[in-house]
Amino acid sequence: MSRRPRRNHTPAFKAKVAIAAIKGERTLTELAGSAQQGGIAERKAMIDREHDLPITKQAQVLRISRGSVYYLPRSVSATDLEVMRCLDRLHLEFPFAGSRMLRGLLAAEGCKIGRRHVKTLMKRMGIEALYRRPRTTKPAPGHKIYPYLLRGIEIARPNQVWAMDITYIPMARGFVYLAVVLDWFSRRVLSWRVSITMEAAFCVETLEDALARHGKPEIFNTDQGSQFTGAAFTGVLIKNGIAISMDGKGAWRDNVFVERLWRSVKYEEVYLRAYGSVSEARASIGCYLDFYNRRRPHSSLDGTTPDHAYFPQLPLRMAA
Repeated sequence: MSRRPRRNHTPAFKAKVAIAAIKGERTLTELAGSAQQGGIAERKAMIDREHDLPITKQAQVLRISRGSVYYLPRSVSATDLEVMRCLDRLHLEFPFAGSRMLRGLLAAEGCKIGRRHVKTLMKRMGIEALYRRPRTTKPAPGHKIYPYLLRGIEIARPNQVWAMDITYIPMARGFVYLAVVLDWFSRRVLSWRVSITMEAAFCVETLEDALARHGKPEIFNTDQGSQFTGAAFTGVLIKNGIAISMDGKGAWRDNVFVERLWRSVKYEEVYLRAYGSVSEARASIGCYLDFYNRRRPHSSLDGTTPDHAYFPQLPLRMAA
């Protein structure tokens, strides 16, 4: 009689089982059937501040720092939010501008701000000057950087190459991040998500949604952001047999079609709104991306829409 293979659960899953058992809410069988294994962010989300079990004990069971549970991040000031909106607009217009130039451009508009503060806000927004420069930084420990595979390749059909990126979206009070998966040939947005953080989880979710809806590409291209170089993200691509391509650091030309999408989204949608909530931003951006795919003509597609360029050349089961 063969032995049953041993199950190896992550610390996050074990913590979820433990906390649920303490609360007496769900059995191990129920958890094993539906729980998804996750990281620190997921474990922090399990904390129940209204439960009789002290938060200290919950944090201990979940193997997370008690301080991280009690810590409440400071909100961004109204002044910084306004500066971030200006930075976003200037970065879109002058993608080559670094913190020094952006500080000068802001000063010319009457906004006096130090270069260090500009760099801090740029980091929070996830933007940097886009130009070729020597590689002086190293990837995060354990994160592999893959070569750029698209140089000299003719992209002639849908699902040949997909690309993904994240951008900052300003709101009336605060901001969110938008991630999209784009088909290079047709410029069609295949999947998208809005998140309040730049954690890898929502990027993985966006990728998996695109794969579930549209099959898989031959090559998947991203930049070298930690969300895309981590094992959680690249593991999905490797599992599906997809070749991984990564831009040269700071090289906007390598992902130019996504940069053009950001320009369209922001000038035709985001800058015309003042989203009052995350749900409002998600709904309004969703309406725009539907318009972008189905009705907006593209000069690069001879005046046709991304939907028209993407679906006719695919098997019917893909277009369904």
